Amino acid sequence: MKAILLAGGVGTRLQPLTNTIPKPLIPIDDKNLTEHVFAILKKHGVEEIILSLGYMADTIQDYFRDGARHGVKISYLKEDKLMGTAGPLMLLKKMGKEIKEDFFVMNADNLFSLDTRKWLDFHSAHNGVATIALHEVEDPTTYGVVALEGNRIVQFVEKPKIEEAPSRLINSGYYILSHKIFDFIPVSDYAMMEKDIFPKLAELGLLYGYKGEGQWFDTGTHERYEKVKKEWRGV
Repeated sequence: MKAILLAGGVGTRLQPLTNTIPKPLIPIDDKNLTEHVFAILKKHGVEEIILSLGYMADTIQDYFRDGARHGVKISYLKEDKLMGTAGPLMLLKKMGKEIKEDFFVMNADNLFSLDTRKWLDFHSAHNGVATIALHEVEDPTTYGVVALEGNRIVQFVEKPKIEEAPSRLINSGYYILSHKIFDFIPVSDYAMMEKDIFPKLAELGLLYGYKGEGQWFDTGTHERYEKVKKEWRGV
């Protein structure tokens, strides 16, 4: 099974650290952030990873190379300018290299120690176009928030006001996508999964939510990064 890791962001909120170290390479214990995501994927049998790069792409590629020393096969998609979180899927579609099977897409700056096998089984049982791994938080206002009917996501709202949040279940940044996702991917210069793709799938009844169990961390700010370094237990 393949996985696409979204690793192209600038990491503005982690400056000045990310002025010299690209966010995917920031250290957590004896590994960098992306190597921890690799560990999550490898535990559940993923052997082929596509890194979607933008900011400091050459530095990241020079570090990981073909992935041999990390026990995975790595290939790369590079964006000359930021194309949004749907960017790698748009590039694959433009190149005629759509993935023909179910595959993972993950934000490379999020860590989630969920049981990937149970998540995959859930996705297969519901036969949706996309299944988002969900996590419950106290304050959902800085994330994508969902409303569920059973296991189906019927509403996806990006960064709502607290009084407008349909729940406290948020998009963890971990997705399983069917090959059918490419039918909904535009061929354009910029698109966001959270704003352009997921809300449309929710309207059509093709989007599902899996309530994942385990530690989840977003490393997007200095405060959150320090919390990860202190509390992340790995997989």
